[in-house]
Order: sequence, then structure tokens, then C-alpha cells
Amino acid sequence: MNLNEALNLLKNEGYKFTDKRKDILEFFAEEDGYRTASDLWEKLSVKYPGISYDTIYRNLHLFHDLHILESTELDGEKHFRFSCGHEHHHHHFICNNCGKTKSIETCPMDFIQPKFQGYMIESHKFEVYGLCPVCK
Repeated sequence: MNLNEALNLLKNEGYKFTDKRKDILEFFAEEDGYRTASDLWEKLSVKYPGISYDTIYRNLHLFHDLHILESTELDGEKHFRFSCGHEHHHHHFICNNCGKTKSIETCPMDFIQPKFQGYMIESHKFEVYGLCPVCK
């Protein structure tokens, strides 16, 4: 997902286009990894003094519901990033310090699935956590 795709999706789904929404999406377009609502609040509060966490969370959840953003939980806090899209199936390494991600092209389900004969697996999520080369 990129900024233009996200803005078009928002428009096509009938949601109002606002400067705050554009700035939120630009924030994620500029970031290379997962970020928290607090990270976003720090950035937006300079331009929008008095912006509430309610506004930020409402928009984050809207963008998540529209599959513009994807999320994960790190240290008990929800983190968001631009959705990778669905070009191909992959998983992520996520840096615990900076939130940077790296794609993992191998899927463990290729090895696990045969052990679940008779089960209907509907989805899965595989993430590896650690420190990236810059943070270690």
C-alpha cells in the first residue's frame, strides 16, 4: 500500500477526506516499520495542538478496518504500519527497538499444515522479534 492507494481507497469507501487523515497516512508512508498511537500523536500534536488520542485511535482503527494499515502488538501496545498489500504471502521480522520490518519469505505453515489433517485452518500470523542491525 502506498499513500495514493490509501487515499483512493478512503475516497472510494465514502469516507471524508481531511487534512488530519492525509497527515496520518503521510506519517505511515514516511515510516519504515511499526509505529504506535503515541508516535503519531507526537508528530501530529505539533501541527494540531489539542488533537486527542480518541481522534488518533478512531482513525487508526478505521484505516485498519479498511486494510490500509496492519497491526501487531509489541510489549502490550498496539503498533501500526502501512499494509503490505497482497502481492504475495510473507511474514515479518520486527525490530523491538525501532519497529523496522523485514520480510520473511518462507512460511512455517508449509511445514505445519500436514500435521493438521482434518482441520480447517482459516488464517495464521507468524512474526519474529529481535533487534535490527542498526539497533543491536
